[in-house]
Amino acid sequence: MPNLTITTIQTNLSWEDKAANLRMLEAKINAIEEHTEIVVLPEMFSTGFSMRPQLLAETMDGATVNWMKRMAVSRRIIITGSIIIKEEDKFYNRLIWMLPTGDYGIYNKRHLFAYSGEDQHYTAGNKRLIASVKGWKINLQVCYDLRFPVWARQSPAASTATAPEYDVLIYVANWPEKRNHAWKTLLCARAIENQCYVIGLNRVGYDGNNIYHSGNSLVISPLGEVLYHMADEEDIFTITLEKEILNEVRTKFPFWKDADGFNLSK
Repeated sequence: MPNLTITTIQTNLSWEDKAANLRMLEAKINAIEEHTEIVVLPEMFSTGFSMRPQLLAETMDGATVNWMKRMAVSRRIIITGSIIIKEEDKFYNRLIWMLPTGDYGIYNKRHLFAYSGEDQHYTAGNKRLIASVKGWKINLQVCYDLRFPVWARQSPAASTATAPEYDVLIYVANWPEKRNHAWKTLLCARAIENQCYVIGLNRVGYDGNNIYHSGNSLVISPLGEVLYHMADEEDIFTITLEKEILNEVRTKFPFWKDADGFNLSK
């Protein structure tokens, strides 16, 4: 199976200013010179982590989804990140997995951050999204989901005799600096317990509520080793994930075969 190249964009966001954020992100994506296959953007990348979906929500035919489609098609890349979506009179913190064909997958954030009132404004999802790229399986999740390991856990029922359910776990986030120790610790834990690569992409800077985000974006190996870490600064980082290393870890340490069985419920 071929290797997989992923670019993360750790950036500040203009508060509730879609046009400014899309202009900024388009410039950053167009500035990527290395070959890449997937570009990862933060949670609510067009607005910041806002609790005003009535004002900011779009439909799946809206400007931001069309922007993602245009960028993915023109650059021949996959783009992923979450935005505020309205659907059937409900609001979702929705991650979109936009393919270079213009097709897409969606994941509605399962765990809503009640501490900030997210659960009062948005509807929780109940279905995981595991995408496939070049034979790699990628589990896509959003921010607060990180605190709930069962939601990310490799499913023995979905695994095969030769490989676990997925190979890469991606979190897009607006994770405050005050709790960055939990962020860094849990990302490493998810990699170790699921024997997969983990990518945690967080924003930097102050949001409209004067909450500071330190980034601390990470790429972690299937053994829990930190391959990339950046704090406090904007950064565009490209890394190639090696399938040979992933297979070697899982073959040498086949802990995934001993996992407990379980069923995810709504």
